[in-house]
Amino acid sequence: MARTPAKGEKPLDWVGSSKKDFLTFPGSVKSEMGNALGLAQFGGKHPSAKPWRGQGPGVLEVVENHDGDTYRAVYTVRFREVVYVLHAFQKKSPRGIRTARSDVEMVERRLRLAQQDYEVRYGKSKK
Repeated sequence: MARTPAKGEKPLDWVGSSKKDFLTFPGSVKSEMGNALGLAQFGGKHPSAKPWRGQGPGVLEVVENHDGDTYRAVYTVRFREVVYVLHAFQKKSPRGIRTARSDVEMVERRLRLAQQDYEVRYGKSKK
């Protein structure tokens, strides 16, 4: 049975394998990131959400640490009607805090896909 969204709640759409990847995270990580994504659906911002560098305003990431590993979920709130989760991944960069280029490129590609999807479903208007 389909869930009826609450008043003011935007749908959460997952781009590519982001949902499948997110579901592999440890339970506590999924719970905290789920809270952050839920706040985004109502127009809020979780205290641990921060801007994702390089894509301009409206693209955010949530970072959670668990047992020495770091997990990230990147999402966009640029669109009036929907929140897109662009990428969910365990950070494995060999160079300290720097995010792997493949993950940065994945976010860029999926943001373009989200833009295309939004235009098809809702028209060209943004926020």
